[in-house]
Amino acid sequence: MRAYNFSAGPAVLPEEVLKQAQAELVDYQGTGMSVMEMSHRGKEYSAIHDETIANIKELLNIPAGYSVLFLTGGASTQFAMIPMNLLGAGQTADYTNSGAWASKAIKEAKALGNVNVVADCGKEIPTRVPSINELKLTDNAAYLHITSNETISGAQWKVFPEHDCLIADMSSDMLSRPLDASKFGLIYAGAQKNLGPAGVTLVIIKDELAERCPETVPTMFRYKTHIENNSLYNTVPTFPVYILCLVTRWLKAKGGLEGMKKINEEKASKLYAAIDTSDFYKGTAVKEFRSDMNVTWRLPSEELEAQFVAEASKKNLKTLKGHRSVGGIRASIYNAFPMEGVDALISFMKEFEAKNG
Repeated sequence: MRAYNFSAGPAVLPEEVLKQAQAELVDYQGTGMSVMEMSHRGKEYSAIHDETIANIKELLNIPAGYSVLFLTGGASTQFAMIPMNLLGAGQTADYTNSGAWASKAIKEAKALGNVNVVADCGKEIPTRVPSINELKLTDNAAYLHITSNETISGAQWKVFPEHDCLIADMSSDMLSRPLDASKFGLIYAGAQKNLGPAGVTLVIIKDELAERCPETVPTMFRYKTHIENNSLYNTVPTFPVYILCLVTRWLKAKGGLEGMKKINEEKASKLYAAIDTSDFYKGTAVKEFRSDMNVTWRLPSEELEAQFVAEASKKNLKTLKGHRSVGGIRASIYNAFPMEGVDALISFMKEFEAKNG
């Protein structure tokens, strides 16, 4: 029996995708090879690569003038690549601080250039992301960087600010809802939360931005290098891209991003209702900024939280312990997390409260 896996990442994948990958693992479509063994420049892998790009462009309705890239190093490498490529000498980059991941992006950018933190609610409890009207923007900033969903705190941007060059770390909510890609200069996401396995980082970039890159930036750290080579300048992480391809097919079959938004909102609203109708559980994010991906809450004591996690695990409800930096409980309910898993968790929550409340 598969666990109900609430891990924040690496996280749950669609069971249909895992079964197809299992069936094709040793011999991909009669080639006598696994995708992991194929040349990244061979025709079999090239078909996977090109389909994945096409599916992402279709799902997000990405306009002309943008490239879809498959890079490595996770979102953490993007924290540095973005200012290396886009923050010119004498320029300032604007950043919003909404929590742990935003603060890491800010720290990397500060090591490379001038940074203005235009709103800072990173340490507020209950947690939230900034509101648009509190942003103190820099005139002619090189870009504005936001973190669309804070995995640790469970806070999410519901409406995005407008900017000439808006950049977003979407590692934990990418492809979970419709998005107007044309409003962004660059979007990036580590795959292991909502897209596929660890090992590939999805970057969507407006091509003209890549021209900003100084000649002093090493070849591998230039977006222009990867745009010009269709992400094949060096060996692309072929198997993670293959799984990402299967996930994009699965998303299309689910009704695309409109379909996923409805499912994700229903899962989250059920779980938040269970928290809000209880005096025993207390949500940790401001209601209007609550994440549809990572639901966070507390119990009356840390001892009860440890007991909750242990007893839930015995009922096949796995990885519910909150991040070590904040404690509490966290249920990550990404695209692939099944509705019946949310129902099972709510049933357990009621049972646990009845015994311990």
